[in-house]
Amino acid sequence: MPATARLAADIGGTFTDLALERDDGQGGQDRWTAKVLTTPAAPEKGVLEGIRAVLAKAGLSPADVAIFIHGTTLATNAVIERKGAKTALLTTEGFRDVLALGNESRYDQYDLNITLPQPLVPRRLRLPVPERLDNEGKVLLPLDEAAVRDAVAFMRAEGVQSLAIGFLHAFVNPAHEHRAAEIVREMWPDLPVSLSSEVSPEMREWERFSTTAANAYVQPLMASYLHRLRDGLAAAGFSCPFFMMLSGGGLTTVETAARFPIRLVESGPAGGAIFSAHVARQKGWERVLSFDMGGTTAKVCLIDDFTPQTARTFEVARIGRFKKGSGLPLRIPVIEMVEIGAGGGSIASVDALGRIQVGPESAGADPGPACYGRGGTKPAVTDANLLLGRYDAASFAGGSMSLRPDASATAMKATLGSLGLEPPMAALGVVEVVDENMANAARVHAIESGKGYDGRAVIAFGGGGPVHGYRVAEKIGVTRLLVPSGAGVGSAIGFLRAPVGYEVVRSLYQRFRTFDRDAVNALLAEMSTEARRTVEKGSFGAPLAERRIAYMRYVGQGHEIAVELPVRTLEAADVDAVRAAYDTAYAGFYDRPVPGSDVEILSFAVTVATETAAAEPVAEVSPAPPPQPIRHQPVRDTARGEVLDWPVYDRDAMSPGAAIPGPAIVAEAETSTLVGPGWTCRMDGLGYLELTRGVAA
Repeated sequence: MPATARLAADIGGTFTDLALERDDGQGGQDRWTAKVLTTPAAPEKGVLEGIRAVLAKAGLSPADVAIFIHGTTLATNAVIERKGAKTALLTTEGFRDVLALGNESRYDQYDLNITLPQPLVPRRLRLPVPERLDNEGKVLLPLDEAAVRDAVAFMRAEGVQSLAIGFLHAFVNPAHEHRAAEIVREMWPDLPVSLSSEVSPEMREWERFSTTAANAYVQPLMASYLHRLRDGLAAAGFSCPFFMMLSGGGLTTVETAARFPIRLVESGPAGGAIFSAHVARQKGWERVLSFDMGGTTAKVCLIDDFTPQTARTFEVARIGRFKKGSGLPLRIPVIEMVEIGAGGGSIASVDALGRIQVGPESAGADPGPACYGRGGTKPAVTDANLLLGRYDAASFAGGSMSLRPDASATAMKATLGSLGLEPPMAALGVVEVVDENMANAARVHAIESGKGYDGRAVIAFGGGGPVHGYRVAEKIGVTRLLVPSGAGVGSAIGFLRAPVGYEVVRSLYQRFRTFDRDAVNALLAEMSTEARRTVEKGSFGAPLAERRIAYMRYVGQGHEIAVELPVRTLEAADVDAVRAAYDTAYAGFYDRPVPGSDVEILSFAVTVATETAAAEPVAEVSPAPPPQPIRHQPVRDTARGEVLDWPVYDRDAMSPGAAIPGPAIVAEAETSTLVGPGWTCRMDGLGYLELTRGVAA
């Protein structure tokens, strides 16, 4: 019998989530999930342990698995924690300080003691060599090959583990970068090398050099991990294809991921956004907020017309919360979202002004929150939820863990006792603070995107999303919330919904008054071929869809707007139509176009991906009787501070059409859904929990 099951694994800071699906032969799917603690010292061990657990649940073997998809935050964490390889940068003479100077902007112009993000490569290892190209790629100064050889000898003596090469204008002509790489490989074949002309072939030196340095910084770590995991899967009997989730929402091969690991920085959160987009498509909801709260971070993402927002730039390791420009810039395709240190493991403390602070520091998986009984002594959000009665100590994580309320109370009193609050009231303060932090992140994200929350719904998932979802929704003024099935491992399920895809970006400066159609068409054809070649390695003959984008601006402006191009050889009429489309797009942002001004194109992007299958519409279901509570437990409501007995229902016992009034808890293996006072929870025809505020059951 051919293998038909699909397996996905998502490594988070606290838990590693597994999802396994197989067609049931009747047009539906069987699904099994598992959640195990992440093993930070050797992440592949947690993945393999989770795989064994989920296969045992399903009664399947490795031979039954047709595809394995993986996402991880390891690359992000390595940059944030500065635990990557010792990296050097080979760059054009006179430009060694580009990484430190950046664009000379200040993310807080009134802070006299501002702290700027430090480059991943120290100045001592930023090595200049004589060479120079002009802005059209013509050689002004040939590459000094002797200087390159001297730099390699210096790097060997310094114990460098990875190399980034970034030359001026290499995005137009990569010849000098390629020759320098050849020399390095002749002298030092085992040294990992990242070229800016391959990692981020776009203009703007700071972003290009920063992205290339970050790729080199995490490449040895990620390549080693991916190869260990691949070997572990093979030893366990897996022979199926192995794909990685990209930050932009597509899948790629392990070989491509190991070469460009910087494209994995948001792979886990990207899976969550894909999951939300799929659920929104099923429900026919065109405007939603994806709310993914895990053990270490919370992620919010706006989704319109069933498509997550995307961006060309991303910042990692921000020094200032919510402050653009306070992190290291990465120029990669990414699903745009706000990510903050607000998860179940986020640690609570008291600041110098006597205020409760939560995060961004996390207890992680080792030792974890105090209630895990693994050596943690600082109170975390999970400890606060436990003290508020939101969790049952004996059945946490499907009964795989037994929590210790006494340890939570001790940690809460030791850390927050100076405020004069008993542990339960301190816990209420912790939860209110973390809920407000997440709601504020959602507000900021909407404002920066020029959007609002009127008529929008929240899709909550992750281990903590359904627990905190209703309160965050109240704070941002949303009255409808959805908790899909499998919410506790939503990102892993999202991996199974993602297309196999890849984006290629190239810079080619053009003005419409002197537009060179032949050059543009040749470039787009080359980019399309490269993207298709990458995707076809894992598409297995599936239909492919292509999208072409030009990033354009009025001459003299500082930022571009994306305009879609037709997927064909451009004719003269197409050029006029694209120019008109830019004016329309510009007016959409700024109310009116700029008449008489020429438009310049800075870069082009081509994305090729397998086509997304249409979602089946949700069947209407008749009202069904509500299930009986499996128990009652005292819960302190965070909005009013009252302690009441909340009924607890088993989600598996609810039938489509059944509705229950809040306050209540709907429990399942990987998470619990809190239905606050004034809310009603109804199970729809897909088995999803739809919460509505102000509607009686």
